[in-house]
Amino acid sequence: MRRLLVPGLFEGYGTPPGTFDELIGPGGIPRPDFLRLMEQLGGRTAEDFARLQGLAERALLNQGVTFSVYSDRRGTERIFPFCLIPRVISAADWAHLERGLEQRVRALGAFLDDVYGEQRLLTERPEMRDIVLDTPLYLPRLRGVRPAGGVRIHIGGIDLVRDGRGTYRVLEDNLRTPSGVSYLMESRILSKRVLPEVLEQARVRRVDHYPARLAETLRAVSPEDPERSTIVVLTPGPYNSAYFEHSFLARTMGVELVHGADLFVEDERVFVRTTRGPRRVHVIYRRIDDAFLDPEAFRPDSLLGVPGLMRAWAAGNVALANAPGNGVADDKAAYAFVPEFIRYYLGEEPILEQVPTYLCAREEDRRYVLEHLEELVVKTVDEAGGYGMLMGPQSTREEREDFRRRILATPRKYIAQPRVELSTCPTWDAASRQVVPRRVDLRPYVLTGPQGPWVLPGGLSRVALRAGSYVVNSSQGGGSKDTWVQKETE
Repeated sequence: MRRLLVPGLFEGYGTPPGTFDELIGPGGIPRPDFLRLMEQLGGRTAEDFARLQGLAERALLNQGVTFSVYSDRRGTERIFPFCLIPRVISAADWAHLERGLEQRVRALGAFLDDVYGEQRLLTERPEMRDIVLDTPLYLPRLRGVRPAGGVRIHIGGIDLVRDGRGTYRVLEDNLRTPSGVSYLMESRILSKRVLPEVLEQARVRRVDHYPARLAETLRAVSPEDPERSTIVVLTPGPYNSAYFEHSFLARTMGVELVHGADLFVEDERVFVRTTRGPRRVHVIYRRIDDAFLDPEAFRPDSLLGVPGLMRAWAAGNVALANAPGNGVADDKAAYAFVPEFIRYYLGEEPILEQVPTYLCAREEDRRYVLEHLEELVVKTVDEAGGYGMLMGPQSTREEREDFRRRILATPRKYIAQPRVELSTCPTWDAASRQVVPRRVDLRPYVLTGPQGPWVLPGGLSRVALRAGSYVVNSSQGGGSKDTWVQKETE
């Protein structure tokens, strides 16, 4: 273990061999960009920091910052776990990430336009065709539909990890209904409240303008005059795991939060019921999965959606954010081809690295995966949240045999990747009242309007709170940190 050469709160902190620590450089010395921050935080005693952490947790409780775990029979509502020690990103690192994220979202948007249009790439590369289209996430009935405003990925959440050399790598793309930005913003509110002097002296870029930028992005794709358009947030209701976020974003954007029953379609236009009568709706930020959006077009038993909504969308009379059908681009099998999408559609080399990926639909890849299950991470292509996954190096023989049977039965449903040694970040452990290394990932958010993408300077840093764990999802025992992106030196 490398020991940190800063006294006080961080005294004795060490990182596992072969890992990249977000705040500590070689030899246990704080990275130069973060030295002042480490000294300011490190000057506190464990008792003082425990008090500050307690204040932050009580604030979360009072604000009702919760998430739901459907599989927990003891009760679904939990306070979102939060660590007050921030994850910091230098201005230079962020400039690199920003360029790479913008490039990736532009390429994925072009791919979606193509796959629901002429399918030029799939015609020229027939070996891709079955792998890309052989998924329930591709909705062939939407082919030929051009969304209002010409944008499909209005809100993108791109998951990044940092490997043992400190290289940022894209782990997966979330282009349907990416969640978590409300926790990012609540984390910043807590930092301002509990660590105001540290935050100010660290020269951190703001994130509180996200709701205004989101509303601006949504208005820009309206089929009518943006300034006179009505925007709503469509939620499946309070039992959804991200309902806190739905209400948070509606409130901070100053728009209505609605359920499917509040909306209706007439003459291929969408209206919301109000006490003053029906009002036309132009843009819907929907937090409902494709399958439940419209019982006429998808699941007829859905009580969450709006009958006729897809007809109104196809007619160009309402914008849906994100566009239906985006799942084909964040399918984990399509992920393997994103570097080729960038080269094909943009004529550029990829800026961001990603993780080498084996497609079990390919015979050669499948054979390798089955022979190396104990070394690989196997994922179901259409699941998220840490579910449907085999962590090979930490698995039992029974678990590996179970996945072997699954892969042989439905190979298209699985991909495999080498386990990436996630970077660590100093994290407060309440049980030991010490700062310990815990693995983290990062989900930045990218808003795209007709003028192109914009990246929020920050992101949701998720942290694996259990010792030795690689799983950062809140539903699997993870938590979050505030992400501080430093301003450029003037």
